[in-house]
Formats: sequence, C-alpha cells, structure tokens
Amino acid sequence: MDLSPLLLSVKVAVISTAIVFVLGVFLAHLFAKRQFFGKSIFESLFLLPLVLPPTVVGFGLLILFGKKGWIGSWLLETFDIQIVFTWTAAVIASVVVSFPLMYQSAAAAFDSLDNKLGDAARTMGASEWRVFRTITFPLAWPGLLAGLVLSFARGLGEFGATLMLAGYIPGKTDTIPMAIYFAVEAGKMEKATFWVVIITALGFSTILWLNWWSKRNLRRFASEKR
Repeated sequence: MDLSPLLLSVKVAVISTAIVFVLGVFLAHLFAKRQFFGKSIFESLFLLPLVLPPTVVGFGLLILFGKKGWIGSWLLETFDIQIVFTWTAAVIASVVVSFPLMYQSAAAAFDSLDNKLGDAARTMGASEWRVFRTITFPLAWPGLLAGLVLSFARGLGEFGATLMLAGYIPGKTDTIPMAIYFAVEAGKMEKATFWVVIITALGFSTILWLNWWSKRNLRRFASEKR
C-alpha cells in the first residue's frame, strides 16, 4: 500500500497548524479585551469558514489563488509560482478552514485571563513582549493547546476546499480524504476502508489525548487550589 497520502496529510496538517497557531494567537491577543469599531465584523470574517460549505470556501480560494485570480495571477506573472494543483494549495485550504478553531480557542483563553498580573509587571518596567512571553502565554497555554490540537485534526481531515484548490494528483496532492473519495469512485473499497481506518484512528487519538491532558490538568489545578 502506497503511504504517500498519509505522509502528505501529516505534512499539510503540521505546516497549516503552525501557520494558524501563529496567526490565531497573534490576532486573538491583538483583539483581546480591546473594543473598537468594526471588531465584530473582523471576528465574523475570521469565523466565516466554520459555517460556509467547504466548496464555497474552495471557490473563494480559487478566485484568489487561481491562475486568473487576484493573487494567483500576480504570483504567476511576477515569480512564476503556481498555487493551484500543488501541495501548497492543500496547505492554504487547511489554513483557512482550521483557522477559526485556533482563533476561537485563543480568544477564549486570553479573555479568561486576569489583567492584574500583566498590569503589575508593566508597573515594574516589563515590556509588552516580556509580559506576553512570561505571563500571558503560559497562563493561556491550556486553551492555546486545545486550539492547536483541534486545528491539526481539522487540517488532517480537510477535503472540500482542498479538492477545489489543489485537485487530485496522485503522489502530489492526494491527501487521505482525497484518497478515500477517489478510491470509492473507482470502486476500490478495500483501499478506501484502509484510509478510513487510518484517519479515524489519527483523529480519535488526537481528541483522546486532548481530553486526557485537559482532565489531568484540571485535577492538578483543583488539587493546587486546596
């Protein structure tokens, strides 16, 4: 059995998760406890991929990154870089669909923090970066980790937007969800079943580990409170 779909899926999920973690944490921290005109509009745009059908998200990405798209045509003409029908397209699709999960988790984590510790550090001369690195980030880490794990699982299972933007090219863009779909289309049920078992096991293991880790830390926090 060719394992290239597994390797590509993990590769895409890892890279997209790293991107959404940085973007999600940055934007969530930027917006945390700040009120400004248009904040709700921005946050609604961030979360929009959660409620849109994946094919609609994929269509929007084609408008942006296709050969005649706003960004895609510029990249092609300026740098001779093509996004569609590449594994990079799969990464972009995974970033877009998994970003809302990371942003929501990060925003909830930052909103739940008490500002007093950070304010006390600032009065003693700590810079904003030091406050974030030594106080805000460590305290928000459980929520950030939850977003990180969920984003990875979502990126691993992304299909609709990936199909629209990356297409299906064996050995190049065939992630596990794509391999399952086209195996079923070709009547190769054993192959499809194999990949269904693999991706189900990966997703289940990811969520199981997150639940175990969360409960362990909750118990430790409760014991420390006593």
